Amino acid sequence: MTDHQWKKNEETEILIEDLGKDGEGIGHADGYTLFVRGALPGERVRVRIMKAKKNMGFARLMEVLAPSEDRTRPACPVSGPCGGCTLQHLSYAGQLLAKENKVKNCLTRIGGVDLSQVEWLPIQGMTGEMEEPWSYRNKAQFPVRQDDKGQPVVGFFASGSHRLVPTEECLIQHPVINQVVERVLEFLTRQGVTAYEEGTHRGLVRHIFVRRAYFTGQLMVCLVLNGNKLPGEEKLLASLQEIPGFCSFYLSVNREKTNVIMGKKVELRWGNPFIEDKIGDVTYQISPQSFYQVNPIQTQKLYARALDFADLRGDETVWDLYCGIGTISLFLAKALPEGRVVGVEIVPEAVENAKANAVLNGISNATFRCGAAEDVASDLVKEVGADVVVVDPPRKGCDAKLLDTMVKMGPEKIVYVSCDPATLARDVKILQEMGYRLKKVQATDMFPQGGHVETVCLLTRKV
Repeated sequence: MTDHQWKKNEETEILIEDLGKDGEGIGHADGYTLFVRGALPGERVRVRIMKAKKNMGFARLMEVLAPSEDRTRPACPVSGPCGGCTLQHLSYAGQLLAKENKVKNCLTRIGGVDLSQVEWLPIQGMTGEMEEPWSYRNKAQFPVRQDDKGQPVVGFFASGSHRLVPTEECLIQHPVINQVVERVLEFLTRQGVTAYEEGTHRGLVRHIFVRRAYFTGQLMVCLVLNGNKLPGEEKLLASLQEIPGFCSFYLSVNREKTNVIMGKKVELRWGNPFIEDKIGDVTYQISPQSFYQVNPIQTQKLYARALDFADLRGDETVWDLYCGIGTISLFLAKALPEGRVVGVEIVPEAVENAKANAVLNGISNATFRCGAAEDVASDLVKEVGADVVVVDPPRKGCDAKLLDTMVKMGPEKIVYVSCDPATLARDVKILQEMGYRLKKVQATDMFPQGGHVETVCLLTRKV
């Protein structure tokens, strides 16, 4: 450690030691932590500091002096400037190893877990027969802007900015989603429909939102407008109807100066109010606002592992906290012929979706409550006991009140499904201090080419 005060535009050479939560390389210059997008562990790189804080900074990769053996050429021509995929320059085997190590490191450093006492299952990647880590996404939200010629274009925002990086084809989206976007852009150009300008808050079309059901092939399209009507809407519908599977068209009005994509008003303009998809043998109805995992192949693996960790006899009471539209709840209910599932979700529309999905599948042993998980569970802990608790929180992890309530329920098992290893580790540490033991862990790669990773953990009550 030195007393050197690093400043913007200074250059230095560092060794990359690890990857951050979004796939950025992490290295140190005389003890000063630098985050470098595009750099890989084991590489010696030359960087230029772009933002310097007291204890850490963000640097631009200027030159790779000693490349990693896992470095590869990105398949996407805009993978560098685009703020989407952050690991295309890392081989897929390298991605899986990095993500698994991320979970292990967080559990060890933050959670204080002794991994020698935990059953560790190898990460589930997209490596099976007929699988590949591309074209997997079933949902796209493309911002629409104008290029320097005044023509509408789509793309993604560069990292840390609102500068659009145009792209003609996103390689992690299903090809049909790219086809939909192409049709919409052709329509906007022919009709002279304006794209949104964030600076002036002018222009009509803000976003193109597309969902594609993996197992049924059904397509939902929604345009988000800075206005109330889409001129020539019938012509766009005629074009989209030529695409197999297209069955639902919405308009969403969002006239606010906001980063939120969907507006409060979401109107069905043609076709079905939802599309249907399956996970295992459970069918789900998905509306524009529904939360639904974006990688259907990996979702089946993730939920199957959660069910395996729960190891249900068939007569238990299971709580599913942060249940969304009932994806895990109904998956669990099928394995409980003499038991029941209680799902809790704060979004009213999702609760209604969950109830409808239960009816759709003829499942009568799953009930759903609307409210914050920490409040609902606290209110009902004495009324409805729990043999098993399944929790799938957002990236911020579980509320402290919820962790306390989960422990008061006294379940034999807690199955924790996480989308953030750091908050998972924090919560595991608390649960272990409150009488539970981490028994099994498995990571699942839900986001190939990106930096995030999902994890399923089994915690059992200490005897």
